[in-house]
Amino acid sequence: MKNLIIYHNSKCSKSRNTLKILNSENLDPQVILYLEKKLSPSDLKSLLIKLNISAKQLLRSTEKEYKDKNLGKENLSENEIIKIMLNCPKLIQRPIVVNGSKAIIARPPEKVYEII
Repeated sequence: MKNLIIYHNSKCSKSRNTLKILNSENLDPQVILYLEKKLSPSDLKSLLIKLNISAKQLLRSTEKEYKDKNLGKENLSENEIIKIMLNCPKLIQRPIVVNGSKAIIARPPEKVYEII
């Protein structure tokens, strides 16, 4: 599959397990280490469209930064949330797997089978 991409965090067990599933299926996804190579605003907006979710739904509410910034109680616009995620990519749900024009958050990792 040419268009298979995983937005990967190697420190995350769910992300590692998702990549392991993809590899066990003889798929060779493009691996994007989004914590190291920051996403552009258009990259993140494109992911949201492919996921068919709002920016708020992509936020990891369990992260310390989420609580520190009081993101659960703030009434922020879509663009404000996107800017926050771009500045703190740790707040982005993971792993995200993209296949062409569709994407999923592979939580649990077995959910990746829905897109491959």
